[in-house]
Amino acid sequence: MPSVAQRLTVVREKLAQAAWRSGREPEEITLVAVSKMHPASQIQEAINMGQQVFGESYLQEAVKKASVLPSHLRWHLIGHLQTNKIRGALGLFSLIHGVHSLALARNVDKIAGEKNVLPRLLLEVNISGETSKFGFTPGALEARMEELLSLQRVRIDGLMTVAPYTPDPESSRRLFSQLREYRDHLARKVGTPLGVLSMGMSGDYQVAIEEGATLVRVGGSIFGGRRAR
Repeated sequence: MPSVAQRLTVVREKLAQAAWRSGREPEEITLVAVSKMHPASQIQEAINMGQQVFGESYLQEAVKKASVLPSHLRWHLIGHLQTNKIRGALGLFSLIHGVHSLALARNVDKIAGEKNVLPRLLLEVNISGETSKFGFTPGALEARMEELLSLQRVRIDGLMTVAPYTPDPESSRRLFSQLREYRDHLARKVGTPLGVLSMGMSGDYQVAIEEGATLVRVGGSIFGGRRAR
């Protein structure tokens, strides 16, 4: 079975190739190693290879890992943020993915003000229209964008989406292209760069990069199968 170091090397090589195909340098793409449900020992293997950005879905699990791993790491919250977890999340995560509603953004803004912090957020767009997924529809986000940008204690860095699972990564290309075009349109309309475009996971991150992703979330291709919680 390949080691974490070997898998990470392969992922980085594929990321670099996709970046070059899109006319960019690999350094322009942030690789988030999705470490949820993987032990700190495996994360340390990735750290030994220079990986510094990790994605977790559960606050308690992330806090436990952060307490035994180097303090310079950057932790991203990639799971659904529950209102009662906001206060703890703001103390650990450098970027919160998947802010899917104005109400959630307002709650984060309120607690950030109380804690005197300025968290970075990505707004989740349900570009595929799947009813099972969280996220703003493109129309709803456009209607609420001015209010979101008026929040004083959060920084909206960009957009993210999760494409439907498919064994053929090419099936996701159209959705990734649509999100990039929508991001560009929205950024022009509101006069804000929205520079982070998070899309693509283990099965389709190369296609996502080719279509403009600046951040990809890769778990299984680095760490292998997950342990049960």
